[in-house]
Amino acid sequence: MRKQMRSGHIGVLTSGGDTPGLNAAIRGIGKTASQGHSMQVIGFKDGFRGLMENRSVRLDNKMLSGILTLGGTILGTSRDKPHKMPMGGKIVDMTDVIVENYYKNHLDVLVCLGGGGTLKNAYRLSKEGCNIITLPKTIDNDIVGTDVTFGFDTALGIAVEAIDRLHSTASSHHRVIIVEIMGHKVGWLALGAGMAGGADAILIPEIPYTIEKLADSILERVSRGKRFSIVAVAEGAITVEGANKIRAVERKLEKAEGDVRAKLKAQLSALDTEYRGSTMELANELQQITGLETRVTILGHLQRGGTPSALDRMLATRLGTSAIDYIREEQFGIMVAVDGEHTKTVPLQDVAGKINYVPPDHPWVTSSRNLATSFGD
Repeated sequence: MRKQMRSGHIGVLTSGGDTPGLNAAIRGIGKTASQGHSMQVIGFKDGFRGLMENRSVRLDNKMLSGILTLGGTILGTSRDKPHKMPMGGKIVDMTDVIVENYYKNHLDVLVCLGGGGTLKNAYRLSKEGCNIITLPKTIDNDIVGTDVTFGFDTALGIAVEAIDRLHSTASSHHRVIIVEIMGHKVGWLALGAGMAGGADAILIPEIPYTIEKLADSILERVSRGKRFSIVAVAEGAITVEGANKIRAVERKLEKAEGDVRAKLKAQLSALDTEYRGSTMELANELQQITGLETRVTILGHLQRGGTPSALDRMLATRLGTSAIDYIREEQFGIMVAVDGEHTKTVPLQDVAGKINYVPPDHPWVTSSRNLATSFGD
């Protein structure tokens, strides 16, 4: 029979971008730990920086009361990394301080709620000897090893509602309206929102496009008497030209070392900046080619805000409560993942640094193509 922890000290932090459902997950962890278990839960403020500065709060029933429906995170968050912490104008490795504070607080485990960056940072702390569990949160849905991440459903609903509202103004003014949706390297959010919102074209990072083919699809709609077009664009959508240039540098990077590797990374970053996130430029080019009035709506942080959906509340609660079960079984160095109606554990080394891209033949893509939705390819 597996040994079970009956008491202990649990640390919790939220890191990276805020996401709907974080408070539901915190509540799930805290309330489950206090119900029949002699476990104390403390939260560290503002992500790994709060752990480094030893700023914490006791997550008792009073703190957890009424937070289920709240967006954001009661603990605050930051994107600071343990090994690259801004300190007095310098970037300093504070990993040793964080590990020291882990033990000063008598933690038996640290639960990190976050996305891809948080996973990598959590894995680093795990390799330093800390007991770590992570929960997968991100509106981008880009974490491998789990069916879905909490926050995605809420953001998807917000993006779909925006597209729904834009249909009426696009139709009234005979316009092309481009809706920029979050997703720098993956297109789950733009794909799902475009499909559910009935977008006429969807541009995602995984399927490079050409402006000419996108324009052709819109002009073909005009020839059939269609009065408007809606284009759902992931912020990281990229042209075929840009994708080819980035891939060429990435291939060189795989074999490079030392100074050459550093230069290639800088070159890759410059290409990324040049060819991604150019929605306004896309709109100008599209208007010039088609002669149709083209407008841009950038949803930005609206997609992260507000009350989490019922599905995200349920999902985050399930993950939070399940985390306590795995803690009691002393399963550490893991991510708690969604597996159908159940949860499962995935070793951190199997997910850290990996990205859940949209497969070009994914059923959502196939269904959209069957509806004559253009991907600009």
